[in-house]
Amino acid sequence: MSDLYNRLTAFNAALLPEKVQLKYEAMAENPFRFFRGTCHLFYQDLAAAKPLPLSPLAWICGDLHIENFGSYKGDNKLVYFDLNDFDEAVLAPASYEVVRMVTSIFIAFEHLKFEPAKAIKMAQLYLKTYSTTLARGKAISIEPRTAKGIVCDFLNSATKSGYKELLKKRTVSKKKTIMLSLEDERHFKLDKKLRHELKAHINEWVKTSNDGPYNYEAISAVFRLAGTGSIGVKRYLFLLKSTNTRSRYLLLDMKQARPSSLLPYIHVQQLQWESEASRVIGVQQRMQNVSAALLSTTVFRGDSFIIQELQPVKDTIKFKLLKDYRDMYQVIDDMGALTGSAQLRSGGMQGSGTIDELMAFGNDQSWQEAVIDYASAYAEKTKKYYKEFLKRFYLG
Repeated sequence: MSDLYNRLTAFNAALLPEKVQLKYEAMAENPFRFFRGTCHLFYQDLAAAKPLPLSPLAWICGDLHIENFGSYKGDNKLVYFDLNDFDEAVLAPASYEVVRMVTSIFIAFEHLKFEPAKAIKMAQLYLKTYSTTLARGKAISIEPRTAKGIVCDFLNSATKSGYKELLKKRTVSKKKTIMLSLEDERHFKLDKKLRHELKAHINEWVKTSNDGPYNYEAISAVFRLAGTGSIGVKRYLFLLKSTNTRSRYLLLDMKQARPSSLLPYIHVQQLQWESEASRVIGVQQRMQNVSAALLSTTVFRGDSFIIQELQPVKDTIKFKLLKDYRDMYQVIDDMGALTGSAQLRSGGMQGSGTIDELMAFGNDQSWQEAVIDYASAYAEKTKKYYKEFLKRFYLG
């Protein structure tokens, strides 16, 4: 058996066996999807490589790539564009965040048929904006009033999205009752006992949690499939109905939190979080300008879960639809600013480098060439991994 095969199967062994094959099928779509599903390989290889130039410690989302930025509704009811996936979040060198992001630019741009020169320019732009943001020492946020170009259009469109459209996609009506649809390819039926326990658990959470919505009850539940790297974790979707307002509904996502795949490969003392879900939302709350709506944690059958509202506005920029170079430029520029802002926002917190240290790192910029060189080389390595993966899992 190949080393790659052993590394993949060992990492995914703890996932739901019947869903792992679906994860592999998603990873087989293209090299970028493979990259998204193998965060553990990236950091294992990074730890074994020649060290990157020194950088301050920072709170990082851990799995930063171009599709882990998106829109979401904050708990203040406004829509934001920001980093939006924190499953792998840890305290680590600040450069770890940006080198994974830059690698994603090289892989994604080749997949999208952009010439190499443009990929390099976009990588340089991202690092320049990230560094400039750190050097200024002031975090920014992006919402419809401050957004520019394609991101502004994206957020304005997201703001107009409503629950009616979301419910129409996700639900069906039977005997005057609305329930989650099993015709959606991302929804899977739960066995009766588990479904009953889950609904009772969510109803108890609604009653007792300070984060829960008032006067709602769960009326339907399904297993939910989403993402790439997280395919195979326990994940459920609930339809909640208001008990005092007619025809008002909420959709809740409840996702199992696993240990960060970075932990075996970084030698940084971590906080002792109450649970893995507490780690995820704890870092999310300190890195995002405004927290996502109904963000909370719970424990079900001994597993730690993250709860948040499934929103009609939560979406990612569809890069394959961006044909205009100026639109691409604006998006990457914003992503650089948001990465720097997230690290500044959490600067000096419980082990992170101080704002002054992050500013000095931004002003230095001598480390950028090493990041680009490593990211470019690793993009090529990922393509080789991908070819080996296809051969071993589908053709072997």
